[in-house]
Amino acid sequence: MLTQELVQSIFDYEDGNLIRKKGKKDCLGKIAGYIKKNGYGLVRVAGKQHLLHRIIFLHHHGFLPQEVDHIDGDPRNNKIENLRAAIHEQNMKNSKNYSTNKSGMRGVTWHKRTQKWQVDVQVNKKTCYLGTYADKELAELVSIEARDLMYKEYSFFNRK
Repeated sequence: MLTQELVQSIFDYEDGNLIRKKGKKDCLGKIAGYIKKNGYGLVRVAGKQHLLHRIIFLHHHGFLPQEVDHIDGDPRNNKIENLRAAIHEQNMKNSKNYSTNKSGMRGVTWHKRTQKWQVDVQVNKKTCYLGTYADKELAELVSIEARDLMYKEYSFFNRK
């Protein structure tokens, strides 16, 4: 079982990296793990691969939450001050736009029938309709304000 004691016995933490202090001689004192193409780091602990940011969180806080959120949205930034406990819904609220997004703004879509920009926000797994707007910039502002109000510190727009 993964515990803080186990992780701390294998690794030291230094500026967003884990430094191996136990294991093969040629790995001692070196940065542990590797970064995948998607930007997330992986590290082997007790013969099993784990997400690097989760192990760093466990190293510092002594528990593993449902998910660990990168506050700035950068999966390569594993500094402890950039990591926070989250549930899946919170973590998704802090994610970037999907590549299929055509408006460039989360929650803003083009409504063909009205020929206006529509704003929708997800709250408690339900879609909240916030109106249609002729002006795209106004629709974007409505989306930002609603997300900041409803999602609080997990809003994509509230990144530090």
